[in-house]
Amino acid sequence: MRKLTFTAIAPVALVSFAAVAQTMDLPEPVRVPPGHKMTMKAVGVGELTYECRAKANDAAVFEWVFVGPVAKLMDTTSNKEVGKYYAGPTWESMDGSKVTGKQVAVAPAAPGSIPLQLVKAEPATGKGAMAGVTYIQRVNTKGGVAPSDPCAAATMGTKKQVPYQADYVFYTM
Repeated sequence: MRKLTFTAIAPVALVSFAAVAQTMDLPEPVRVPPGHKMTMKAVGVGELTYECRAKANDAAVFEWVFVGPVAKLMDTTSNKEVGKYYAGPTWESMDGSKVTGKQVAVAPAAPGSIPLQLVKAEPATGKGAMAGVTYIQRVNTKGGVAPSDPCAAATMGTKKQVPYQADYVFYTM
């Protein structure tokens, strides 16, 4: 396993988390395909932005629409910032390497929390922690769902930031 700036998890904890992440505890759609290995984990802590907009197929109906995320990626043991997560979706390490990806699947999470997610990574830019990442899982989500505030013609264009937290688990071949 390569040296990473994201976490310094003891080998036993690393194996234990990898085993949990691949078990039947996760819904099938968000499981990483066989052959990929967990190489790092970070906790994303930030906000998801939503905007009140007219529904695409019915301009008389209004809804909160996801605009984008902004989060700090925190080391799971030291709680120090090791990167950031933002629209793209993009995960960027403090070493300058970054990876974007495309959503493959989602699965329901606990009520009041954004769904679990599996993202297939595009080739990373830069050398460092994100080099070689093939998949990213979003698990253990807390919060982040669309606002419960009314969304209507009078509030169209209003943006709201909703706090959230999630574990991001990075895999390589």
